[in-house]
Amino acid sequence: MEDVFGIPFHWFVIIILNFFLSFLLLIMNISNRSKIKKLISRYNKFMRGSGDKNIEELLDYYIEQVSKVVTKNREIELHINGLERNLLYCIQKVGVVRFNAFDNVGSDLSFSIALLDSNDTGVVLSGIYARDSSSTYAKPVVNGKSKYPLSAEEIKAINIARKSFNEVKYLGEYDLSS
Repeated sequence: MEDVFGIPFHWFVIIILNFFLSFLLLIMNISNRSKIKKLISRYNKFMRGSGDKNIEELLDYYIEQVSKVVTKNREIELHINGLERNLLYCIQKVGVVRFNAFDNVGSDLSFSIALLDSNDTGVVLSGIYARDSSSTYAKPVVNGKSKYPLSAEEIKAINIARKSFNEVKYLGEYDLSS
């Protein structure tokens, strides 16, 4: 075999392979250093504010916090469900009709007001105005009907209440700008 640069060929091949492997290891070392730097940065970001706690303590703490939030959320849902059940029996529908009860009295001073819940149960209040007196009547309403005879104005007030509730229910949110 021949000498290369005064070095036996087999030693020359070994030296070249050694340089090649050294260069490859240098590249891998640089790559690993950048990866380790990123990993340390992510670790520091993850552990920021934890002080001297370990990850297990942090996980236990946050699992406990999530459990408390879930419990509180369940309590809030139960409370909201109770409020929604109670809301069914609150006044949700209102209808007002003004009218002239007598020909000799002007300005529609008499009225009928229907105050109903979601089941059309509630009361109809009617005020009859005359020149020399005024009377107010209340009639219970169950499922949109009363066991007492209803005047045309009282029926109209109930129908207005039912209709206005349905319009609001299907409109969604109220537009308070108008």
